[in-house]
Amino acid sequence: MSLYEHVFIARQDLSNAQAEGLIEHFGQVLKDNGGSVVGSEYWGLKTMAYKINKNRKGHYAFLKSDAPSDAVQEMERLMRLHEDVMRVLTVKVDAHEEGPSVVVQSKNQRDERDRGRRPRRDDDNN
Repeated sequence: MSLYEHVFIARQDLSNAQAEGLIEHFGQVLKDNGGSVVGSEYWGLKTMAYKINKNRKGHYAFLKSDAPSDAVQEMERLMRLHEDVMRVLTVKVDAHEEGPSVVVQSKNQRDERDRGRRPRRDDDNN
């Protein structure tokens, strides 16, 4: 079996729970066809560089899988037919990276920087 990484964008009008449910659904499609999901991440609602199907934002999701090519083709086929999925990208990789993806790492670093800042108050200036 081969190693793959999948990123898909779901419509902006879905709730976070529905977007995470899509991750579970497509992971199950891989499992049903002889593959396995090594890891998954929900990246959140992000603004896109350009509109896709009249949407300015989208729910981004990431899957790492170890699956035969037939399972990946079936999952991609179902994603293209699913009305909530706007875009799909699948990349074959030699090895999966350990730990969280770069997107999650940068988000965590940003959150830590924001927590370290002292809140600005107007009465400090007097």
